[in-house]
Amino acid sequence: MYAILDIETTGGQYDEEGITEIAIYKYDGHEIVDQFISLVNPEKPIQPFVVKLTGINNAMLSSAPKFYEVAKRIIEITDGCVIVAHNAAFDYRILGTEFRRLGFPFKKSTLCTIELAKKLIPEQPSYSLGKLVRSLGIPIADRHRANGDAMATVKLFKLLLSKDSQKEIVKNYIKTEVKTGMSPKLLDIIDALPSKTGIYYIHNEKGEIIYIGKSKNIKKRVNQHFTGTNPKSKKIQRSVYTVTFEETGSELIALLKESEEIKVNKPIYNRAQRKTLFPWALYAEKNAKGYLSLKIAKSDGRKKELTSFSTALEGKKTLFKITEDFNLCQKINGLYDTKKSCFQYDVKQCFGACIDKEETDEYNKRVNQFIDTNTFNKNNLIITDRGRTHNERSAVLIEDGVYKGYCFYDLNHQIKNIEILRKLIIPMQNNRDTKNIIQSYLRKRKVMKVDTF
Repeated sequence: MYAILDIETTGGQYDEEGITEIAIYKYDGHEIVDQFISLVNPEKPIQPFVVKLTGINNAMLSSAPKFYEVAKRIIEITDGCVIVAHNAAFDYRILGTEFRRLGFPFKKSTLCTIELAKKLIPEQPSYSLGKLVRSLGIPIADRHRANGDAMATVKLFKLLLSKDSQKEIVKNYIKTEVKTGMSPKLLDIIDALPSKTGIYYIHNEKGEIIYIGKSKNIKKRVNQHFTGTNPKSKKIQRSVYTVTFEETGSELIALLKESEEIKVNKPIYNRAQRKTLFPWALYAEKNAKGYLSLKIAKSDGRKKELTSFSTALEGKKTLFKITEDFNLCQKINGLYDTKKSCFQYDVKQCFGACIDKEETDEYNKRVNQFIDTNTFNKNNLIITDRGRTHNERSAVLIEDGVYKGYCFYDLNHQIKNIEILRKLIIPMQNNRDTKNIIQSYLRKRKVMKVDTF
């Protein structure tokens, strides 16, 4: 659990500042579960430049509660939480100073979104909260007021969690939990999981990820691990300390994240999935008569594949459909063994390439049409699909045929402005698996929209 906060102060000499406003959002990594927002009477005057910056003046605070009157609520809402703030050292110092004046030791682990952003969104021209979130297309209202800045920090932190493919933030948080002596039972873990599409991470007591999976129903799938009797399930049951998750809404995003993060984190119980998922591939080559032939074969890194498949049967079924959709020849594509015309020709869906009746140029045009429309070798695409909430969408970005990554957005200008989109994107590896996950998904399922740019 995270307490994401922002504090406005009177200004003044170091360690003599007073709090004028505080906003705290309790965030469970997925949504806000509690909040506290209040003006605070600092019992000292506000510096003039601070009044100009924040709009908070001494008259506004005359009837506001003093710090000791809100201290209990602050302790309650931050209990068991890591403190998150933009320039956390400042906010944490100010809180600690106020509690020290009351004779209460306030000690928490902290995370600074400036430091996280520098690591996960490098090379930004500025890491000030206002400039950073605006460059990412994140709306910010009431700048330099605690509520507006804290809410912008929540949205920024949510993005940073998504960009943390090595899960360092979550793993460090689990280590903090272990120190408190918490040890949730399997039933408690399952109860806390959603019945939604996404990725789940099974951690041991050190916070290490021992298994990564994806599911359209996270709760149901993790329950299968915890009730399974096969050797892998038994090992997971003995080692699990907790399970974290990320909702994706889109199954395509879940598939891509699972493939990427297994390779990055190398969980001990995902050994089989570290290897390629697609051992069969589709190739195009000219036959002796000059016709372009599409063939399914074992993957060969020396050849240029059009797409690939997890099984030979899946590849053969797909090739039958391609042959039918583009009026190609079953005989040329190796699907119909005959010395005469193919079956497609008999039902007037092949134009006679099998018996040399169709010109090679005309036939090859349709093969190339298939290749152009079903591969994205030089395409610039934005694949839009559902997001984690009703108001959100997901986007997969492909530039010059290279898969760049994915993001979530809730404002139209974020997706329409390619510069903002590039900053929102969670970078992912462009490899054979990711390419074929996208191609396979687009073949089998409908996404909301595919745009070129």
